[in-house]
Amino acid sequence: MAVYTEVGFDEANALVQRLGLGALTALRGIEGGIENTNYFATTEQGEFVLTVFERLGFEQLPYYLCLMKHLAERGIPVPAPAADPQAPPATAHVLDVIATQASCELLHTVAGKPAAVVQKLAGQSVLAPTAAHCAELGRMLAQMHLAGRDFPRIQPNLRGLAWWNDTAPVVLPYLEDAQSALLRSELAYQNHVAESSAYAALPRGPVHADLFRDNAMFATDAEGAAPRLTGVFDFYFAGTDTWLFDLSVCLNDWAIDLESGRHDAPRADALLDAYTAVRPLTGAERALLPALLRAAALRFWISRLWDFHLPREASMLKAHDPAHFERVLRERARAPAPYAVTSPAPEPVAA
Repeated sequence: MAVYTEVGFDEANALVQRLGLGALTALRGIEGGIENTNYFATTEQGEFVLTVFERLGFEQLPYYLCLMKHLAERGIPVPAPAADPQAPPATAHVLDVIATQASCELLHTVAGKPAAVVQKLAGQSVLAPTAAHCAELGRMLAQMHLAGRDFPRIQPNLRGLAWWNDTAPVVLPYLEDAQSALLRSELAYQNHVAESSAYAALPRGPVHADLFRDNAMFATDAEGAAPRLTGVFDFYFAGTDTWLFDLSVCLNDWAIDLESGRHDAPRADALLDAYTAVRPLTGAERALLPALLRAAALRFWISRLWDFHLPREASMLKAHDPAHFERVLRERARAPAPYAVTSPAPEPVAA
């Protein structure tokens, strides 16, 4: 969410008015994140977020935008992309209609690049979550996974194992010997896990794959009341992957000590218990949770190494410290924490 592409007020105003969102009154670049250009766009009708995609192309984006629309229509608190009422109707085969409609109605062009506009969610991110926040997140994550079961599109997680294998050689020259040894050994281990029959049995479907603390919003209805999750956003790392990987990404951010990377049992138990109350884990998932926690840590260590050592030029860019997820990975590999999952383990179900 750094600003790579400067968007003029007039161009943004023309877009939001074409989408029927009213005249633009303010446009402000959003600081934080490193993938896309994001602006807060205030119009006569409310607050919106304008995203200009810097790495994803027109052919990839229909998956993300259609997924957000699909989830929003099923009651998941996700900002639905604004559609262009002036877009030409799709006339292709039914499978092509999904992609064409997403491209024409939900996907727009700003400064020659693909763009989308979504409503700004209410509430605020909580960067020091309690067990209550983690329970809210876990419950919603399970509901989101179940709501995505009938989503018709399939697109691999573009930051999955294949990307790790391709990117690791690029970042290895920047590492010290101990770091290089860790990266090589963990990557070999994850390739071994991915080839196992237990991994093949994991339920899967659309996943967020980047649901960190700053990608969720909460509100408190009254003083002293329990926190209420008002929405999750930034689905632009989403893909078809195992639900357990998505859960592991959340556990590695919501339920650890940020300074040390160590497991925080009360928050982890709250998140897992709330998740499994909605969707109990299968036997294969229970067996592979420690391995997938390591996989999730490896994924973000590699991506942060890549962004830190090979940065792109951007206004307001702040690269994340890769050492954080190195610590998380070492903690997960050294002492995988036991989890008090209270729900019974059912027979595996089809994703």
